[in-house]
Amino acid sequence: MISARLRVGAELLLVAPVRGLTVEATAAIAALADFGPETVGLGLSSEELRGLIDYFVVADGEPAVPLTTNERNEVRGLVRFGEVRVPNPSVVETIRFTHARGIPVAALDPTEEGAAELFREHIGYVELVRRTVRERRAGRDPPTTSTPDAYALEWERRVGRGRGSRAMAGARDDHLAREARQLARGRSRVAVVIDRERFDGVRQRLESPDGGPAGRR
Repeated sequence: MISARLRVGAELLLVAPVRGLTVEATAAIAALADFGPETVGLGLSSEELRGLIDYFVVADGEPAVPLTTNERNEVRGLVRFGEVRVPNPSVVETIRFTHARGIPVAALDPTEEGAAELFREHIGYVELVRRTVRERRAGRDPPTTSTPDAYALEWERRVGRGRGSRAMAGARDDHLAREARQLARGRSRVAVVIDRERFDGVRQRLESPDGGPAGRR
């Protein structure tokens, strides 16, 4: 897990655990508890947030969650570093953390409709096919890094290196940074939890004086 404290009017703690690893969720919650945020923003859509609350936070039991092909491929190499869970335990435990303490939680990514629009804008047929091939290749031969942090970055480098994929990821980070700044207005301490591979891009955008895409990849 990596984190940084930034100033965006409020003091903002940016927390970026490796997606899926249980041990990273433990580290993320410890960082949040130490920081004591007034509110928490998450790198996911409002629909995803609602689903996680309904089915994994306030429900009596957790439903079975089938893995997507990409998730299966990614997990194949990640399990070397410890227990892996789906949905992302860092996000689920963060929501539980906020609910237990009465802390407001907000989704900072585009809605499903907005994400679909970004996809249509940036991912053409050729890029979609190439990305699918890259995901399969990465799954057959996962990164052999020495740390989960390096694994997350290498996985993203392999799978998301296409121009369209980079443009879509940048647009998504632009949106999140704008929403994070809006969330911080009128508050003194705000935390934002995102996937590890988004850390550099989101941080650069938040540190940019005009809030623009200073870190476009």
